[in-house]
Amino acid sequence: MTFFALIFSSCSLARSSDPSNLALHGLQPSANQLSNTGSSDSLAPAPTPSSSNDPGNPTAKPTSLPVEWTDLPVIPNVSDTARRIYLDGLELGNNPHAFSIIGDCNSTSPFFLSSFDDGIYNLGAYADLQTAIDHFAGSFHRVGFGVMVGASASTILSPLCSNPQMCFPSENPIECEYNRHKPIISIIQLGTNGWDDPDIYASRMRRIIEISIEHGVVPMLATKADNREGDHGINRTLALLALEYDLPLWNFWLALQPLPNHGMQDDGIHLSWGNSYFDDPGNMESGWAIRNLTALQALDAVWRGLAQINDPDTLHH
Repeated sequence: MTFFALIFSSCSLARSSDPSNLALHGLQPSANQLSNTGSSDSLAPAPTPSSSNDPGNPTAKPTSLPVEWTDLPVIPNVSDTARRIYLDGLELGNNPHAFSIIGDCNSTSPFFLSSFDDGIYNLGAYADLQTAIDHFAGSFHRVGFGVMVGASASTILSPLCSNPQMCFPSENPIECEYNRHKPIISIIQLGTNGWDDPDIYASRMRRIIEISIEHGVVPMLATKADNREGDHGINRTLALLALEYDLPLWNFWLALQPLPNHGMQDDGIHLSWGNSYFDDPGNMESGWAIRNLTALQALDAVWRGLAQINDPDTLHH
């Protein structure tokens, strides 16, 4: 009974909160950080994958990383596994010009990425990212069905939390998002809320990953800025899941470390406010500026890796 009360509470918060009322208000990341290196049934734990020959079906769950998650690059590489998911998605009719966002209040419009659709930005030294902005136009400011204030891995899997006007009763928010928007990439950042039981969190995240793969959507997992759990266990779990499923990981946490207060407000949960004017050195000391810059860089890198694009002026799938 308590579990379902929590679900209803989270869903109510998600539907009633206005992002414009959220209190989401220095150093530029170093070059090496910004470059690649080396129904209730929906809430059941995912079955153990059986075959490593299929995308997202490893034979064993890794318990250690080749390097510490804190040393993983901010911008991810793209694996052959991710490319196979991408090609499956094209066969399923996914839109090569669309991406989705699955997350909580730190992923809401108008704060996260929206400025790139609204024209409220200056790329400064990152002008090469304009190609990705043009390619994915329309997805940046879109208010999707997988972003909710107070969202957790559990609420994203609950049909009780889906938009009743736009989603079928049997669809949970992530299924509704993928079925309506048909993206090729999904930026997934969950864990600030609902992290009490690490095993349940990992199980829910596996199901989210597997739903993405089933829909031909490449899930790009993202580490989080906060450490509400006290031991950074969520970020380590996300790194292990990225390794387990051979998926891209945007290590957002690392990008924040050089910033004043690590890019956080005093509450240790929300990011320090900044806009998307990347030509302003002062602005580049804010958590939000670095969030939007590195998210765009990660999206650009994953898209180019999936479509095997080398020429910045060439638009392929």
